[in-house]
Amino acid sequence: MLRHGTTTRKKSRPHRLATAVVTAGLLASVSGCGLLSGEEDTAESQGGNGSVEKSTITVAHLPSIDVAPLYIAKNEGYFEDEGLNVKIEQVASGQAATQKMIGGDADIVQSSYVPFLLAHKGSGADLKIISDAVSAAPDTFVLVAKKGGDVKSIDDLEGKKIAVSALKTISDTMVMSAMKTNGLDYRSVEFVQMSFPDIPSAVAKGQVDAGLVIEPFLTMGAEEYGVTPIADVATGPTKDFPLAGYGALADFVEKNPKTVAAFQRAMERATEDAQDRAVIEPVIQETAGIDATTASLVKLPNFHASLDASRLQRVPDLMVEFGLLDEKLDIAPMIVQPSAT
Repeated sequence: MLRHGTTTRKKSRPHRLATAVVTAGLLASVSGCGLLSGEEDTAESQGGNGSVEKSTITVAHLPSIDVAPLYIAKNEGYFEDEGLNVKIEQVASGQAATQKMIGGDADIVQSSYVPFLLAHKGSGADLKIISDAVSAAPDTFVLVAKKGGDVKSIDDLEGKKIAVSALKTISDTMVMSAMKTNGLDYRSVEFVQMSFPDIPSAVAKGQVDAGLVIEPFLTMGAEEYGVTPIADVATGPTKDFPLAGYGALADFVEKNPKTVAAFQRAMERATEDAQDRAVIEPVIQETAGIDATTASLVKLPNFHASLDASRLQRVPDLMVEFGLLDEKLDIAPMIVQPSAT
């Protein structure tokens, strides 16, 4: 049941992302520019339309299919229905998204939870979580290696070089957890930072021994470079692990409660739509620049919008276990539950 009595999807509206966005897709991060935006709006509305405090907001996200509901909400007019004009920008990593927000260049960011919590704890920035995004589904957070190479399973990774999207993020933390679960010395590994789109190529060329990839780069990497999965890192203690969500500065949340509530309502509608693969696949094609066949092969994460403190607490607890946080962090005070405002 959706809020405000809405129980069914609206009839789909025409997609309104610019042609340049469709062409560039998620692969914009390869060049390092890290930006793709939704509509090119020149007007910067700060006063809202009477129902929200700030009608034009910027949402920054990292490159992954985790943000499919964000684009659904924009394409289907769910943000517009709430009085919001959402400008979407892509950045290279969760750290980049978080720093963009702290620097005042984004109002809301989608990020993996680890860099978000590190910034909250380490930089003194008061950050709030306003919407969940995804948790790991089977075979969606996967270590890959060169086909026919020396690394054939997770047992071969000690002392090896492993590519991850960024250091001190969910990527290297999940790899360390998987290695520990299998009785391996994760401290012997050298982690190398590179963007998700670049990892399959680096693995195939032997520049690294293995790499941690997510969709659609897992499927694309298998098709283009022949890399092969060697381990699903979201198993055992990290099964269905919370991966990413949407956050904002506490100051923004306090000054714009109606804006935040409007964003949450739109994302809930879009996330419900995202449970239907027939809805998701065209969005993946559009945002990732892949064809229909590849989109049909992509393994989807578990899409969420609701915020469950006990489930999200798994993230800081894992961070403490692997030394990313010095002490226990209670995530509950960071969570902003949706309201009917």
